[in-house]
Amino acid sequence: MSSSIKSKIPFLFLVCISIGWGFYYQSNSKLNDYGSANFEWLFLLDALIMLPIICFMCVKDKKQALLKSIILMCMAVFVGSYIIPEQSKLIWHYLESGRYFVLAIILLFELGAILTVILSIKAAISKREDPDLSIEKPIKQYLGEGAVAKLLSFEARMWTYALFSKRVESESFSGEQHFTYHKKDGAQSNLLGFVFLIAFEMPIMHLFLHFIWSPFAANMVTLLTVFSLLFFIAEYRAVARRPVSLVGNKLFIRYGLYQPLVIPLSNIATIHQNIEFVKRSRFVKRYNYSGFPNVAIELIKPVGKVKSVFLGVDSAEQFISAVLAEASRYNKALQRTSS
Repeated sequence: MSSSIKSKIPFLFLVCISIGWGFYYQSNSKLNDYGSANFEWLFLLDALIMLPIICFMCVKDKKQALLKSIILMCMAVFVGSYIIPEQSKLIWHYLESGRYFVLAIILLFELGAILTVILSIKAAISKREDPDLSIEKPIKQYLGEGAVAKLLSFEARMWTYALFSKRVESESFSGEQHFTYHKKDGAQSNLLGFVFLIAFEMPIMHLFLHFIWSPFAANMVTLLTVFSLLFFIAEYRAVARRPVSLVGNKLFIRYGLYQPLVIPLSNIATIHQNIEFVKRSRFVKRYNYSGFPNVAIELIKPVGKVKSVFLGVDSAEQFISAVLAEASRYNKALQRTSS
């Protein structure tokens, strides 16, 4: 069994026990002695003992397994607070009160991302390294290549462009040729429109929820809205600074804040202009903000499940010519080496 499939087993186990024990606790039959056998320890054994054991069995990296088990156990406590009847809760009340502890962990997670940004940006300025590499290096050093590391890298990038975007220059990124995409069909202007829309809507929605629903709900929704506002501000600034680049014999597709897609030039079957709408598909990767993507790339070997990549750049003809020229130069150099 592949490691990617094994890493999903703990979450699937949590889903299965949540559905199974949810049905058990909510039913009124011989299964639970007509409600008199709704013992909380039944779900507790699976959620707080078996679940972390499965995490450590399925995830090789022990640090990643520990983080994953903590996150899944917190999710299990949240699920248990709903599926376990109130009259059957003894220990669960103490576990539920731990939500403030979880909130503190999330806050530390965010502070860690901000601290990583500050240190990595300073290192990038002094050494003039690729800003992406300066952010990812310290994170991967401690957390490896797992999902948690990718999430924290995304967080770090978001805070970088939200707070320190002026210190990031497009020329600092790795690559011999860089291509922009923020001017295509007013992509960056549209993102700025979303920023103003969210900022205008936020106080109105807060007051509405405060009086119609509850102050707690209003505060939670406002916090989530602030986070989304920070994301759009960072995305607005990143699109003009993170370029699509040709790095040696590879194409680096950096688009906004997201993880770059790396395509070897030898894996490109065809590259041509596109003028049509592209439907969503698990076999298609789209990088485009406004209008139709103007470049289509067909791959020889799929990257994961992706067989085709569509992206929007400011100058499609210049981009396609540069990729074809670099691919031709690389093929000729490869032929000379082999001969």
